Parts: sequence; C-alpha cells; structure tokens
Amino acid sequence: MCADTPEYKDTLHLPKTDFPMRAGLPKREPEWLERWANLDVYAKLREKARAQTRPPFTLHDGPPYANGHLHIGHALNKILKDMVVRSQQMMGRDARYIPGWDCHGLPIEWKIEEKYREKGLDKDAVDVVEFRQECRDFASGWVDIQREEFKRLGVTGNWDDPYLTMNFHAERVIAEEFQKFLMNGTLYQGSKPVMWSPVEETALAEAEVEYHDKESFTIWVKFAVVSDGELSGANVVIWTTTPWTIPSNKAVVYGENYAYGLYEVTDTPDQCWAEKGERFLLADKLAADVFAKARLEDGMWKRVRDVSADELSGLSLQHPLAGAEGGNGEWDDLRDFRAADFVTDEEGTGFVHCAPSHGMEEFELYRDLGMLADVITYNVMDDGTFREDLPFFGGKRILREKAKKGDWEGDANAAVIAKLAEVGGLLARGKIKHSYPHSWRSKAPIIYRNTPQWFAAIDKTVGDGQDTYGTTIRERALRSIDELVTWTPEKGRNRLFSMIEARPDWVLSRQRAWGVPLTSFTKVGAKPTDDDFLLRNAEVNARIVDAFEVEGADAWYKEGAKARFLDGVVNPDDYDQVMDILDVWFDSGSTHAFTLRDREDGSEDGLADLYLEGTDQHRGWFHSSMLQGCGTMGRAPYRGVLTHGFTLDEKGMKMSKSIGNTIVPEKIVQQYGADILRLWVAQTDYTNDQRIGDEILKGTADSYRRLRNTMRYMLGSLADFSEADRVEPADMPELERLILHRLSELDEVVRKGYAKYDFQGVFRAVFEFATLDLSAFYFDIRKDALYCDGNTERRRAARTVLDILFHRLTTWLAPVLVFTMEEVWLERFPGDDSSVHLVDIPETPAAWRDDALAAKWATIRRVRRVVTAALEVQRQDKVIGASLEAAPVVHVGADEAAILRTVAFDDLCITSAISVTADPAPAEAFRLPEVDGIGVVFEKAAGEKCQRCWKILPDVGTHAHAGVCGRCDEALNDTA
Repeated sequence: MCADTPEYKDTLHLPKTDFPMRAGLPKREPEWLERWANLDVYAKLREKARAQTRPPFTLHDGPPYANGHLHIGHALNKILKDMVVRSQQMMGRDARYIPGWDCHGLPIEWKIEEKYREKGLDKDAVDVVEFRQECRDFASGWVDIQREEFKRLGVTGNWDDPYLTMNFHAERVIAEEFQKFLMNGTLYQGSKPVMWSPVEETALAEAEVEYHDKESFTIWVKFAVVSDGELSGANVVIWTTTPWTIPSNKAVVYGENYAYGLYEVTDTPDQCWAEKGERFLLADKLAADVFAKARLEDGMWKRVRDVSADELSGLSLQHPLAGAEGGNGEWDDLRDFRAADFVTDEEGTGFVHCAPSHGMEEFELYRDLGMLADVITYNVMDDGTFREDLPFFGGKRILREKAKKGDWEGDANAAVIAKLAEVGGLLARGKIKHSYPHSWRSKAPIIYRNTPQWFAAIDKTVGDGQDTYGTTIRERALRSIDELVTWTPEKGRNRLFSMIEARPDWVLSRQRAWGVPLTSFTKVGAKPTDDDFLLRNAEVNARIVDAFEVEGADAWYKEGAKARFLDGVVNPDDYDQVMDILDVWFDSGSTHAFTLRDREDGSEDGLADLYLEGTDQHRGWFHSSMLQGCGTMGRAPYRGVLTHGFTLDEKGMKMSKSIGNTIVPEKIVQQYGADILRLWVAQTDYTNDQRIGDEILKGTADSYRRLRNTMRYMLGSLADFSEADRVEPADMPELERLILHRLSELDEVVRKGYAKYDFQGVFRAVFEFATLDLSAFYFDIRKDALYCDGNTERRRAARTVLDILFHRLTTWLAPVLVFTMEEVWLERFPGDDSSVHLVDIPETPAAWRDDALAAKWATIRRVRRVVTAALEVQRQDKVIGASLEAAPVVHVGADEAAILRTVAFDDLCITSAISVTADPAPAEAFRLPEVDGIGVVFEKAAGEKCQRCWKILPDVGTHAHAGVCGRCDEALNDTA
C-alpha cells in the first residue's frame, strides 16, 4: 500500500526498521560470538536454572578425536547437539553441555612417530614419558583449534572447562574404572586371534576397523591323504585368500552334510600343476569350478565315486611342505582332519584350511576340543614378519612397512606360493578383489593374529552385587537396551542389540605408549588361569590412582614405579608390571564417570539423558560406553540414544579427498555463514544419510531469505509498539483470533517436535506457517490496516498479534538460527544484557485454541482461494493491474454465503468491494476444478481511487480531505 501524494504518504504507518535485507552472516556472526562470550550466556543460563530449580537435562558429548580440522560430519553432529541443548533449555530445562575430547590413542601416537621417522629417530630410544608429553602437546594444540572451529558454528557449552581424557583426573578415573574390572573378576589374560595391525603393531577393536576393497592372492592347495585304504595318495584341496597362513596350518575341516567325491585327472594341458592320474577329494557342488581354475577343461577329469563323511573321518592329512628339504621337520606332523559346522559349499572346495592362530572360528573349534596347545603357532611377529627361524620364510613380511602407490603387499604371500609350487603342493592360483578390513588410522590392511591380550569377559558373573539388570555384562547390556534406553530412531535399538548379543569378549589391551595403562601386576611364574596370577589389592589400587590424580598416567612409566606402588604390600620382585595401554574406547566409554558423575555441572545421578552420535558409533562409543557402564555400575550410562547418518555429496556419493568432493564446514561458513549450515542441518532428515552441495545450500539460503524477510516485516510493523497498544484476545477480530489459534496448534507441534529431536519437523512446520499462514495470508491481508488505519482497535489488535508472533517465532527458531534470531531480538530489544538465548519459549494460553473458529475459517480460506485465482487470471490478461481494481461477485452455497457475510470478505480478498450470493454461478464464472461449488464472476470496482489507500470506492472525494475515502479521512483526522 502506498499513497499517491507525498503529503498522504507521510501519514501512512509504513514499516520502520534498520534490520537489513542482506544478512552478511560471515562477517557479522563473529561479533555475536564475542558478545555472547562477554555476556557469558552459558553461565547465566546455569544461574537462572539454579534460581528456578529447573529439572536437569544432560547431553553427554561423544568426544571427537583431537588430531585435525573439522569435517562436515563433525559439523552435523555438533550442530544437532547444540539444537538439542538449546531447545531443551528454552522449554524449561537446565540443559547442560560439557564439550569433550578424546586425546589418547594411536592416531596421535602415529603422528609423533611420523615426525621421528622423518628425522631418522628411533621412537624406542626416546624416554617414554618424554614421548607421551609430545603426544599430550600435540593433542592439546588440536583441542584449541577444534574448540574455536566448533564455537564458530554457534555451538554453546562450557567451552572454558571441557573434559579431556588426558586430564589428570580423567586418567585417574579411567584407571579406577579399569580396576573395577580387575577387582570384580571380569578381567583376564587370554591368547586368541585378534585383529592386528602389523603396520601399527597393536591389536585393534572392531570400531577401529573400516572395510575397503583389496586385491588378494588366492590359491588352491593340495593336502595329501594318509590312509591305509583306497584314498591313500589322493589330495584334499583347500582354497584360501591368505597364502601367508599356510605355514601355520594345523588342520583341515569338512562339512558332514555335504556331498563329496573322489575325482581323477585324465588329461592335462600345458602349464598346469595337475598331473594325469592325480586324484582329488572335492565337494561335488564345487568340483567343476576348481578344475576350471586349474585349467582342466571338461573331459580332462572324471568323478570316480562318492566319498562319505564316515570315510572322511578316518583320514589324516599331510602338510604340503612336509618332508621338504630344509624344512627341518617344521611341517612333518600329520594334520588333524575333522568335521566342522562353519564349512560351506558356496565357494572354495568344500574343505577349509585351519590355522587357529589366525582365525577365530578355527580357534574356537580347537578351544572347545581342548586341543589349543596342539594347534597354536607363533610364526608371525608384531610387525607382521615371519619369525626369523621359520624355514623358507623367516623375516618375510605380510605387509610392507609403508605402502607403495597404495599397495601394502609384502613378500610373504609370494614366497609361500613359490614354495608350494616348488614342492608340488599347488593346484591353482589367482587373484580376487574383495572387501577386507583395514585400520582406519594407517589405512593399511590388518591380519588376524593370536597374541596374549587382556580381555573383559562379558558372559562371566560380575562380582559386584549390582545385579538389578543381570549378573553378566551381556545380560545387563541387553536389558538396558530394552528397558532403560529410548532410541531415536527406534531402529538403533535393533542394531546395538544384535551387536551386543553376538559380540565376543572385549579386547582391552593395546601394545602402544600413549594412553592409560592397564594398571595391574601379574605374579612371576604364575599362569593366567591361576587364582593368584593377577594382583588384586585395594591399597595398591589406591596408591596408583592417587598418583595419577597428581601426575597423570605418566606416573606408571616413571623409574621405580613398580616399587613405589608395591613396596610394603607385596614384594615387587614377585610381580611383573603390565605395560599395555587400554583400548581408547575404554577411555571414551568411561567419560561418563569423570564428566557426569564427578563434575559439579555434571548429572545428579551420573547418567546422561542423551548420547548423540553417528550410526557408526553403535559399534563405537554407544557400544563401549554400554559395556563399560554395565561392567562398573550395572547398567547403561545413558537414558537416550540418538543416531544420525553420514553426509554425502550432492550426488549421494561418499566424500573423499581422492575424488575431490569433500565439503569443509569452514568454507560454507566463510561463504554463507554458520546459520545457513545450521539451517541445512535442521532441514535434513538426519536419521538417514544426508546430502550437501552448492545447489542444496543455495536452496537453504533461499529458505533463509524468506524467513529473514518475514522477521524484517514484523520488526518494521512493530516499531514504537507499546503496552498501551495491546488488545486482549477476546476483543480481537476473528482473523487475529485465528492466528492465535494457529499459534496454539503450532506451539504443541514445536514442543513435541523438540522433545523428540525432530528438528526437520519443527522447522518445516514453522517455515510453512511463516510463509503460508503469515506472509501469503495474514500479512498480505493486514498490510492495509497496518499501513492505513488510524488508531483503530483492528490495527492495535494486528500489532498485538505481531508482538505475540515475534516472541514465538524468535524463540522457536533460536535453537536453529542462533545468530539471526539474536540479531532480530536485539533489533527490538537492545541492551547489554539482552539476548534471545536467555529467554524461554513463551507459554501459550489454552484459551487461544478455538477449533470451531478454525473450521469456519477453513471455509473462508477455501472460497478466498478461488477468488484470488480468478483475479490472478485477470491480472495476467492485463485487465487489471492490482486486485484493488476488482469487485467480484462470488457464487457459493447458502451455508458458505452466511459465513462470508460475517466477515469483511473484501478485505480478506484485498479487493475494493465484493458481492457474495447463494445464486447458482453462471456458466462463464471462474472455477477451480479441485474446489467444488464456488464460482467467481469478475467485475471492476466502481468509484474513484483513494489517493491514500488506493482502494476504489464510491465515497472517494466526498470527505473533508480531498481524494480520500471515509476510512482514510478518519485516519487523517487522528493524525491532525
């Protein structure tokens, strides 16, 4: 609306605001960060919560790793956490957030070792305490960098006092939590195949492993049958993708329920390892494929007869290297041959070669048979080389020390294959590309290797008396999952439940230096199965943790540590000090103890209301925290778990530096501002994988601009609004009461959405309300009254509703658009202590809800939709330039006509006049196919155009003020 003459224009109540159309977020956001720091918003919220005795809400931060700049996954995760914390706070909780960092472990240690290697230094020649200090300094530097990067995203929290797993108190508590496993009987030392990184020389957990395609050698190997019967001299054929395990072979197994046959070679081509007359035992289903791999075509082999499982059970086998010159008898013993239930006839030969030192299924088979002592080998060293005295292969490497053009293949596989070919033990060979486990740190392949390690037994009765949810760690975990934890989304429950249900004992030990040691001692000469093998002494434990509190875990590595902790309790010479460090997942799994339990700003009951991480943490932090909590306090340390998916590029591809499709949060912030990144998070379905890219961000920025314009319009229309202008809801026109009703509905949607962490649902509801109910409907209609009315109750009511809208929209959106809503708030309520983040979402009176009124206005809006569509046709045809030039006739049913006559329908349709009739619509009337029973006949408005409000009315020019209508004449009198 705009007056035609300057003098009348000055009498309009046009919006007045300095709020800019262009946000300039990249430049302005740091100013608000500085303002919040000076205001100490987080501390003020804690003071407010204490004064009001608010119910607490604690989101426990899953610690990121302190070793590099943030990636987009970090940003998604931390922004989600921030939206949880802020929304819970603004809904009346005491929402605490203590950021934390994982500071120990191999990635940091590896970085320091790389520096040593570049300088030609030997890590083992450096004092371990000095080396650990370098690791500590490295982690501390990255904590400072990441802290600033997280803060730049608008994330609130206790940034001045985060938790760090390398803080002395934290190291003390981690050791203390480990000692509970020591004392309650679940800790034991065992020797079994574990995932081992030869490159990093340490055991790994499943959570430290990722799977990538790898090309592996594959071989078909002959084991000669030793028997007094007809099968003597035949060969059992095995297939393996790990030739390096053949020197450690101790057995071959078969399936009892598969069909096996005796096959004979009748002819051979050139370049074939099979010989004419040679006989082989194979699963019938796989025989043809095996012979094809051996280059034997159809007609070059025949099936001689069936071989039953009973017949197989009477056989013994000879290792292909048995009797080899120079073998020194290493492989001369007969191999065990028996049935096993893990054999399949889906691939291979129907027989499985067993090296129990390098395969868990084989290990468990011979463990259960009580035969481990007969089948365990120690041929592979920590660095993945064969022991030096192993005939033929001593010193050969399974993997290179360093990849060559991405290839980690050492010389061990080739050496084994060559030797097998030399002694006639090979039938065929090839290569296969398959998914293979790699260390997520070094990116090198891993192996399975039998080594002595420390384990937490998850099926052994925990001797701590905390049996409410079960007597073993597994029982407690499974019951916690079902009875104590709320899962968002619910499918997260099934994933963790199945993992816990099937998982083996927890490997706690790592053969590294940077971490919290397994603070325990073993008796010299005792066996791991002896009752006195482990020293379990409360006084010794207390000495250790007291030292850690003052000196950190470095105390364990200082000269004389063993005597310091044992003197006066036991003879130090009778015990060995364990020098392994704890799995870093034990560190992070213990964070609840020193963060939630021990800190004043932690949790009253030591439990978190929410853990929030990516879906990969079902096997990581959610998992280790569950096991750790169930082992030390009898239950899960959390009441709720929220998981989000991974962030992909715009095409749905995984981000990769090699592909060049990575998107760095810093660049988004520099180009668009952090609020645009936060809005992207709010708009996405985080429970699944999400996509991000330039086009997606442009769409997000467009949504942001539309919201910003909505807020700017309200600010302009509320200029100089005071309590004297306020109108009670009961005195408002129906249109204003309709908006209050919608606010009542939306308030429920927002609160329920925030309560269940449905940020996408909350934002969608608020955005659609702002764009459809407000900008395209309410604001459009009330613009005339706001600009042109005098001091009317209608205008005051509209401004009252705008004030109500302002407080709700700013607080509803503040958890998402933290910077913009602060800017909006300060534009209206400036002041040194003013901040939208210090207020709560206003309560909504129940009296605002009016379902009958809403039903009535649904009819009005349905008819209005047809009218505006009819006028748009006339505008496009250039019959009119604006809707105020129209005075349409609207044909509706009698019921609709009665409703429409109770409101100023011309104002609602933004026309100068309108006629409503229940008469049938003529054929030429405009109709919308999807809206039945409504027709609109276009008519032009009669009269002159008001020079102030632009309505075309018959009374224009008949009042004291020239060229205006009666309404504007009154308004001019008010301003005179």
